Amino acid sequence: MAMATIGYVAGGNNSSGHQLAGLKMSTEPLMLTVSGLRGIAGTSLTSEVACRYAESFGMWLKGIHQSDAPVHIVVGRDSRASGQELELAVVAGLTNSGCQVTRLGIATTPGVAIMTMHLHATGGMVITASHNPAPWNGIKLLRSDGAAPTANQAEQIIAQYHRTLPSTRINESCSIPVNPNTVEIHVKKILGIVDTALIQKQRFKVVLDSLHGSGGPSTSLLLEQLGVDLVHRHAEPTGQFPHPPEPTAKNLVEFCHAVRQANCDIGFAQDPDADRLAIVDETGRYIGEECTLALCAMHLTSRQQARTPKVLVTNLSTSRMIDDIAASFNATVKRTAVGEANVADALHDYRGLLGGEGNGGVILPAISYVRDSLVGITLILQMLAERSQRLSQIIDSMPQYTIVKDRFEITDTIIERLEPTMRSHFSNHNIDARDGVRVDWPDRWVHVRASNTEPIIRVIAEATDPSTSRALVQEVGMLLTAQSN
Repeated sequence: MAMATIGYVAGGNNSSGHQLAGLKMSTEPLMLTVSGLRGIAGTSLTSEVACRYAESFGMWLKGIHQSDAPVHIVVGRDSRASGQELELAVVAGLTNSGCQVTRLGIATTPGVAIMTMHLHATGGMVITASHNPAPWNGIKLLRSDGAAPTANQAEQIIAQYHRTLPSTRINESCSIPVNPNTVEIHVKKILGIVDTALIQKQRFKVVLDSLHGSGGPSTSLLLEQLGVDLVHRHAEPTGQFPHPPEPTAKNLVEFCHAVRQANCDIGFAQDPDADRLAIVDETGRYIGEECTLALCAMHLTSRQQARTPKVLVTNLSTSRMIDDIAASFNATVKRTAVGEANVADALHDYRGLLGGEGNGGVILPAISYVRDSLVGITLILQMLAERSQRLSQIIDSMPQYTIVKDRFEITDTIIERLEPTMRSHFSNHNIDARDGVRVDWPDRWVHVRASNTEPIIRVIAEATDPSTSRALVQEVGMLLTAQSN
């Protein structure tokens, strides 16, 4: 197949998104959606809200629990300063609902998922706002299999939240001890799926930016076990993010320079809860998040020629690189609505080999059904070891697309009017309305949807050249503007 590099372009000049005329956004939003709970810590997301949400989750689990054993919930948090207070509130809410609680302290989202399964718990809760800015925090929910609740299950939990009265029983301290084994168990499980001796033999030099998030301890142990010469930046989980936490090209300019100066093989950048991974090649070039899943898919499908079936699962907003790779290695691609739970459920239903999203999230069912940056790191190092190629050479052999991502700060009601407008405007083209509106052409596509984690509408377009991608985003932006008037 014809190959080249992928490009990434920010769609607008305003990094915080576009405010459309006549529309006002709350400065203190609380996002209660099928993806969990997020808000500004101490304002919209208070201890009372967190306690009520946890109590609702506990009550919902008790309602569906098919055992006489007590409901057991595993709780972890990322390194944000607000996490400790919210953890006390979450533990209080779970205790109020009669649940048994295991605390993990500061832990990655995939680490909490793995411990939920390892301890045979009924569910898990992760106090994190993932890639959102530092003032935010949030709560992610996990089922007993380590996956996020389905959309239907999440709606039931939200309904339970609205039926649950706020509680004032929140202690100022917690006597439940912290289970110290998350890092070791997580790393051991990942090491079991790769050829550690082969990777160790390469003596790779890696620059890692853990952002002072929760991923530092586990990722440094993993790379130590893989024999990597590690330059670890922002390693300690202090929560003092040195730059905006989303691992985008704009936020990683200084990191790219550091990778180039270190004369290393590859650079990895994580988000605060270590479920997303961006990549920088040995030249200091930002490879980005879209390539994370594509590289892992290329590695696994090329090694699994005899496996039947080979199914890759991703969402509607992810690059077509995954389709090209699948076609080259006799695999099929199943696309879902955006959201980790949607991808995870499709992976389970189709017995998929690998799943993930274009935000740098990789899901390997052999490890867990949540996105895991440590999985991405390990698979990519294994690929480099097996191919004996520089990362830049591999990237230059991949399909060439330019993907433009933009955001518009507008109300959800615009999306309700947007679908008929998009259908009318793009009436002669293939339209998928499972999650917002996606329009497809043979050589390009555009996807417009309301975010589940931020009060914005995302517009993502991909084509084989930058001008076409930008034009699609601008065209949709004009439709959004017209709908706001």
